[in-house]
Amino acid sequence: MGMTMTQKILAKHAGLDHVVPGQLVEAKLDLVLGNDITAPVAVTEFDKAGLTQVFDKDKIALVLDHSTPCKDIKSAQLCAQARAFAKRFDITHFYDVGCMGVEHALLPERGLTAPGECMIGADSHTCTYGAVGMFSTGVGSTDMAAGMATGLAWFKVPAAIKVTLKGKLQPYVSGKDVVLHLIGTIGVDGALYKSLEFAGEGVSELSMDDRFTIANMAIEAGAKNGIFPVDDKTRAYLEGRVNRPWEAVEADPDAEYEREVVIDLNTLQPTVALPHLPSNTRTIDQVEGTHIDQVVIGSCTNGRLDDLRQAAAVFKGRKVADGVRCIVIPATQQITLDAMAEGLIQIFIEAGCAVSTPTCGPCLGGHMGVLSDNERAISTTNRNFVGRMGPVSSEIILANPAVAAASAVAGCVADPRKL
Repeated sequence: MGMTMTQKILAKHAGLDHVVPGQLVEAKLDLVLGNDITAPVAVTEFDKAGLTQVFDKDKIALVLDHSTPCKDIKSAQLCAQARAFAKRFDITHFYDVGCMGVEHALLPERGLTAPGECMIGADSHTCTYGAVGMFSTGVGSTDMAAGMATGLAWFKVPAAIKVTLKGKLQPYVSGKDVVLHLIGTIGVDGALYKSLEFAGEGVSELSMDDRFTIANMAIEAGAKNGIFPVDDKTRAYLEGRVNRPWEAVEADPDAEYEREVVIDLNTLQPTVALPHLPSNTRTIDQVEGTHIDQVVIGSCTNGRLDDLRQAAAVFKGRKVADGVRCIVIPATQQITLDAMAEGLIQIFIEAGCAVSTPTCGPCLGGHMGVLSDNERAISTTNRNFVGRMGPVSSEIILANPAVAAASAVAGCVADPRKL
């Protein structure tokens, strides 16, 4: 029996010729990631265990992105703890206020993720890096502590679901619609501890930003990871970013999958997820006119340059509706600079949007856009759980950047194709 992409990467990093689903392996890590919320917990466990050194200061990344610039005393204390650890061990890839970005946009931008590599991160959306053909998955802070010390992690080799994409995305439809449609089809536990492996001619029609969005939300279907094959677009993205040798893997022709899901991009519609699950999906025509109070465009899911371009195309020459707040958060400083150079930031400000420094902020109800009682937001973030962005009475609708921008202009959930 052949192996999937994920199985091949785990086999290689475990020093094995072959692995099968359910097998336990100890794999070498190419990178260990933490942020300002999870890294301090890992540091505490690291010190509690009496550990005195890290396995490789060049293979640890600490990104202060969730509550920075610090929103309160507690967040400042957590950041101080992470800073002290980074200084103690001379961590090469430490990103603080002014040079940081939302971690899952920043790391690929800096060339820290590459095909065929294996990493863990103390953040559930670490699965984002499967977009470049990497095995990456979220873990707890205790596992992060062990990974920083040993460079190793235990994994149960996941079974796989093959997601075959065909056709081409239509205007105002993006990777966010692909992944929301997928989650709506299989459910939030439809890929529980499985690998979502994307294939088909439709993959080549997706931009890298589309792929990052899709891989990012693999966890919302319960997946251990999501992963894309490496093609010319991947190679072009990596050129000039990754300065070390890498080796892509391909699934064997006889790789075994538990099931196959086929998505026709030609017929895909703008799709949203209503409260309170990412699987509670509807096409835009089913929810037009729904009242909203706030719009958030950003996050590790949809804060990249293509996302901002899509939103700006809708906002250009238009205004945010009265009674609606719109917050735009470019995911990294470089994305902000690129958006400035293209005139996107000016479009947002002239439309009446608030533009923020990079932060996870409102996505987890941290800062820069927390909701009040009974308010509803439409957001390009990845989760719409009860209480995610504010009180338990608040609500979140997940959407792509064009739909979010159109909704800000209309003052209610709106189809950008009808503006």
